[in-house]
Parts: sequence; structure tokens; C-alpha cells
Amino acid sequence: MLTAASPRKDGFQVHLSVEGFIQSMLTVGTEWLIEASGCDAGALRDTARLRAVFGRAMRELGLRAVGRQLWHKFPGEGGVTGLVMLTESHLACHTYPEFRTATFNLYCCRERPAWAWDERLREMIGARDVSVRRLERATHAAPTPTLESTTFESSTLENSTFESPTLEGSTFESSSHTAAREGEA
Repeated sequence: MLTAASPRKDGFQVHLSVEGFIQSMLTVGTEWLIEASGCDAGALRDTARLRAVFGRAMRELGLRAVGRQLWHKFPGEGGVTGLVMLTESHLACHTYPEFRTATFNLYCCRERPAWAWDERLREMIGARDVSVRRLERATHAAPTPTLESTTFESSTLENSTFESPTLEGSTFESSSHTAAREGEA
């Protein structure tokens, strides 16, 4: 295991392991950010065509809607905004016919295969260029420490006691303080 110790100003050493850091990260979802440009301006004003994009993506990825989809068509030559809440999270789009551009956002809290955004948006809304960015969303929240799994080392703080707000009634002591107390017994 690869580890590193780094001293801090307060005298504690922090031991880091690459494996431990990676294991402490919890993936909470995958997000796809899609920009489609050079689209057919008429398709970007057509709510039915955009609903069809949502329907196909949901069907092919096995996504499930929670409640009704929400759609808003802006007046005149304006675009469309759509949103569907999913049991897996959400799917949204915003279209800009004046720029021949559409943006989509799909967030899934469970593992999903990539969808063929490029191929589907070229076919369904006439996109000339499609950019897809995939982001793994993760938390760096470490598990709650226990007395068995947490150690603190101090090289400068003698006879110090540290209270932990996360472990009610637990006390962490420097090794010199513990040794002094054991010698008293």
C-alpha cells in the first residue's frame, strides 16, 4: 500500500493512502452534459419532436419517469424547455432555435451505459455537431470514525486530551498522556 505522512502545524501527522482515499470516495451518480449545434431550428421549436427524444432515451436506457413531464414552449420563435424527474434522477433540455442549439442534461444516480447522443440527435433534431461530457459525481465523505479505526499521533502536544464531537463520550489522548496515566496505575 502506498502511504504518505505529512506533519501539520498542530503537531499531528496525517497518514494518507491512495487506496484508502479512492475507497473513501462514493460515486453518487453520472451526469451527461450535451450540446448539440447546427440543429434544425424548426425541430428546436417543436415540443413533440423533443418529447420523442426524451421518450427514446428513456426507453433505450430503461429510465422511469416520476410523475408527468414538464414542457414549456416560449412564444413566437422561442425555444422549448423540458424536464422529467426520473426514479434515477432527471433529464432536461433547453433549446435555442435562434442559435440552432440544444442543450441536454441527464443525471443518473445508478450506473447506466452511455446513450448514443451524437447519432440520435443528428437523426432526430438535425444536429450537425454534438458534444457529450460525462461527469462522475462523487462524495468524499469518509465513514464516521470509530475508536478502533481512528488514530492520532502527536509529536508536540504533551498531556493533551481531545474531545470528538462525532463520538459522544469518546476521548482521544496523545500517546505520551496515555503512557503517563498508565504509569500512575
